[in-house]
Amino acid sequence: MYVPTRHQLTDREDIFALVESHPLATWVCQGAGGLVTNHIPLFLERNRGEFGTLIGHVSRANPVWRELEESTASVVIFHGPQTYISPGWYPGKVEHGKVVPTWNYAVAHAHGIARAVHDRGWLLDMLDRLTNAQEARQPTPWRTGDAPAPYIDRMLNGIVGIEIPIDRLEGKLKASQDEDLQDRLGTVSALREDPRQEARQMANLVMKAIDDETPGR
Repeated sequence: MYVPTRHQLTDREDIFALVESHPLATWVCQGAGGLVTNHIPLFLERNRGEFGTLIGHVSRANPVWRELEESTASVVIFHGPQTYISPGWYPGKVEHGKVVPTWNYAVAHAHGIARAVHDRGWLLDMLDRLTNAQEARQPTPWRTGDAPAPYIDRMLNGIVGIEIPIDRLEGKLKASQDEDLQDRLGTVSALREDPRQEARQMANLVMKAIDDETPGR
């Protein structure tokens, strides 16, 4: 991934937070016939390995797990907040007109070797972790144990676990760092008026980038 110095996201906690808040990942690996892409939710085990370990599952009918070998490299992409940035928000548009549109976004790339897991105890534990992480937002969280055991057992027959120890972690945050301060503040103001959640999230990221660069703020 091309990451200019100003857009580097290097703090591991910030990258982990992005992964955990946007768990639906784009998983790309090499198959016999070329690149294979899947979109699956993944759970991050923060303390397994230097950069953590990702766990999830695919349908047993999905051929990807049969393609995995000990040398099969994977990249897993997590997409954070993203939004179009209009030059109409910039005071610089009126002052000198030398402004153009851009796109702000936050992404994380996790690299590693994926393996298929068939152990039923592992699969059940993975489902518990993945489910509990998402159900935590619900007023009455659903648990795997709420379903009849024979039903869950039958469901386990239809999936294969995926485990990816992360050996390299990259993060990128493009949050208007290349613009003049007045134009960045104009972007924050416009995004905060946008009703979309992603726009407000990006406004906070742009403001945080300003604060991190400004001594005493």
